Amino acid sequence: MTNLINQNLISSLINNHDKVLDIGCGSGELLYFLEKTKNIQGQGIEISHLGVKESVSKGLSVIQGDADEDLINFPDHTFDIVILSDTLQATHKPKEVLEQMLRISKKCIICIPNFGYWKYRLQILFNGVMPVAKTLSEPWYSTPNIHLCTIKDFINLSKSLNITITEAYRNTKNNIKVIKNPNSYLNNLLSTEGIFILSKD
Repeated sequence: MTNLINQNLISSLINNHDKVLDIGCGSGELLYFLEKTKNIQGQGIEISHLGVKESVSKGLSVIQGDADEDLINFPDHTFDIVILSDTLQATHKPKEVLEQMLRISKKCIICIPNFGYWKYRLQILFNGVMPVAKTLSEPWYSTPNIHLCTIKDFINLSKSLNITITEAYRNTKNNIKVIKNPNSYLNNLLSTEGIFILSKD
């Protein structure tokens, strides 16, 4: 579920009447918010039957599907914006998912939990256990997260795929800050999440 701080940032990055696909939309809170505030043409994909049911009950256009398998079914440049919020780490093929997103849209918005946050590091260092926190809310044995990464990891992956990060932000738990220096260690250390706007030439 997209938190309120990220939701407001995402909304500011979207134009009125944009065609938007929300991948892993859950029960549709973000999509519903964007339809009401931005009058978007929204569509969602959600792997959970319950999530689809709750989304449809809100009047949203949401289908049951898997980002790893089903994005290939969309034609090129179908959407103005594709959103993947707190979902990339749960995909089996994150590289392929990113490439498909950039094939079907002009611009992508990605939100990832940052595994390099200082509190998560301390939990591993002093407690010897995998972190459990708001953005990593399930214990290791039941979490859907299978590809945890840091802000630095994501920036490096984007470079390797020739993906342009046009804007980058970090959530410090209390507010959003612009990432001005991608190489700064503070990006990982002090941020619970990273938010990136991507494009590809």
